[in-house]
Amino acid sequence: MATDSEEMVRLGHGSGGELTERLLQNFVFPYIDNRWIQQGHDSATLPLDGSRLVFTTDSFVVSPLFFPGGNIGTLAVYGTVNDLAMSGARPKYLSCGLILEEGLPLKQLARIMQSMGRAAAEVGVQLVTGDTKVVEKGKGDGVYINTSGIGVLAAPQPIHPRQIAASDAIILSGDIGRHGMAVMAAREGLDFENPLHSDCAPLCDPVMALLAAAIDVHCLRDLTRGGLATALVELAESSHMQMQVHEDQIPVTECVQGACELLGLDPMYVANEGRFLLFVPANQQQAALEILQAFDVSAGSRVIGEVIGLVDDAGTADVILSNALGSERLLCRLPGEQLPRIC
Repeated sequence: MATDSEEMVRLGHGSGGELTERLLQNFVFPYIDNRWIQQGHDSATLPLDGSRLVFTTDSFVVSPLFFPGGNIGTLAVYGTVNDLAMSGARPKYLSCGLILEEGLPLKQLARIMQSMGRAAAEVGVQLVTGDTKVVEKGKGDGVYINTSGIGVLAAPQPIHPRQIAASDAIILSGDIGRHGMAVMAAREGLDFENPLHSDCAPLCDPVMALLAAAIDVHCLRDLTRGGLATALVELAESSHMQMQVHEDQIPVTECVQGACELLGLDPMYVANEGRFLLFVPANQQQAALEILQAFDVSAGSRVIGEVIGLVDDAGTADVILSNALGSERLLCRLPGEQLPRIC
């Protein structure tokens, strides 16, 4: 008998976790299967007239529209640019599709578009085309934004999960959970002693610096919906590699930890918008760290684990989380919806 979640779309299908994966595998990918989709990455590297173009698209439905550290406009630009960077591409052009709800104050729209323009200028991309639609009042959350991006591959070869190799070091670019908790606090009107600010930021500069230094980047993945834990599980499954990460090496600020404890949330599954994972050969981890730590956005980079090795056909590509006491547990995808409307 089919379950309710199989009969209709639910909010959890947009979480980036287990329900999202089932939605894609059962109702999307079977109908559009091709070698670019099979790369299992947030962008597709496409051959076109001798160039190596990278293409991505993303939609943003955050509520509230404005939050400490950013708004839906900056989020749309940075999020799309970051997806291109995670494929080793230098971002060039963006499109912007606006779905506006009747009754949205035009001053708010102007603020959002001004933020998008500033963010695009900051990262050196241009918004070159777009579309606008308006829906009836009550049929949207003020503004939904879709942005698609085109970049040029700067890496010597496409970067994607299947490049992950045994003994790779796993590097995390900074503390986790700030974006999701900042959005949650703004939405619910929660006041904390130490204010929460989103980590929303562009990631192009540290990635381009790694490539310029000839670091052998095997894989990159930005941590958005589903947080660090879900990203690790996705990469382990896509690469068929078993991984181990160390809980005491994963940085979580006191204010995020306190807010998560208050709300009963696990920071490993809370969304981020300015953090990424990097997989490099172990003998290059120190060089990679020195490059990353020279940039504000990745100054808190540290090695959090390692790739154990390829699993055979009978094995499972697990992610093992160990703590300082020597106990271990397996990480899994976010099973449902933890923080709606965070990206």
